[in-house]
Amino acid sequence: MYNLIVLAARPSDWTHEQFIDWWRGEHAEVTYPLPGLRRWLHTELSESADERSGGWDGLSILSFDSKEDLDAALASPEWDAAVAHVGDMRGRRMIFTGDERTMVAASHQAV
Repeated sequence: MYNLIVLAARPSDWTHEQFIDWWRGEHAEVTYPLPGLRRWLHTELSESADERSGGWDGLSILSFDSKEDLDAALASPEWDAAVAHVGDMRGRRMIFTGDERTMVAASHQAV
C-alpha cells in the first residue's frame, strides 16, 4: 500500500469533539469517493505520550495500491472537492506520503 497520512489539529474556535465529528462525518462523505482509495484508517488522538507531541486531534491514513494510484487520486476532481470542503479552515495539519510495510500483522485470538 502507498499512503497519504494527515495529522491535524482543530481550529481554535472548535472543540475536539466538533472536529472529530466533522472529520468522520461530513468531511468523510466528500473523501470516500476518491478514486483508488482502498482503505482509510482514522485515529482520534486523545492524549499524547510526551509533552512535545500534544496539540493534535486526529490522524488519517488513506491507502492506495501504488504511488501512481495516489497521484491519480490527487489529480482528480474528487480530491479537488475534498480540498474545497476543508476550505480556509484555520486548523493545523501536516501531510506525508509513503510506502507502507507491515511490521507486525494483526492476530486473531479466540475468545
